[in-house]
Amino acid sequence: MPKKFIKRFMPDHETIRNNPQLNKIFGTLLHDPNLLHLNRRSVSGAFYIGLFMALVPMPFQMVPAAALAILFRTNLPISIGLVWVSNPFTMPPLFYFCYKLGAWLLNTPLQAMNFELSWEWLSTELGAIWQPFLLGCLLVGIVLAMLGGLSIRLLWRLNVVRQWQERQRRRNARKGQNQT
Repeated sequence: MPKKFIKRFMPDHETIRNNPQLNKIFGTLLHDPNLLHLNRRSVSGAFYIGLFMALVPMPFQMVPAAALAILFRTNLPISIGLVWVSNPFTMPPLFYFCYKLGAWLLNTPLQAMNFELSWEWLSTELGAIWQPFLLGCLLVGIVLAMLGGLSIRLLWRLNVVRQWQERQRRRNARKGQNQT
């Protein structure tokens, strides 16, 4: 992966270390320099965590994503940023797809409902669909995380091989010039 491109958008270690909100929650755990490393393991791990947490239907998904990134020592900003795959615009179609998939897997009929963001709706409607909804979210989250993490590992490896080949080509070109 193009590390220079990604590094342009990454905060420096001092910014994260001195962030008061993150320090309240995670304290000295943020002092690990590995949380900002850009290597194949840390970035692909961040994709696993961020994409899985994006499909977990809970508020403040960034906090558990940050906790998992710290626990598994993966790239913290990428883990947190990928949670925003499910944002207010993408959440309705994503979660509806998860519900339909869960209902299909459990062989339960789809229930017609009118979404309303209120405690009453959550306690009545969500109580009727929670099993297929959570099953669908879990499966889609796992599949999305696996596809994202494995894709990053593959793309990173292909980029490294391409750079090796380019270096070898330049060396061979220099050898050819020196021999003449």
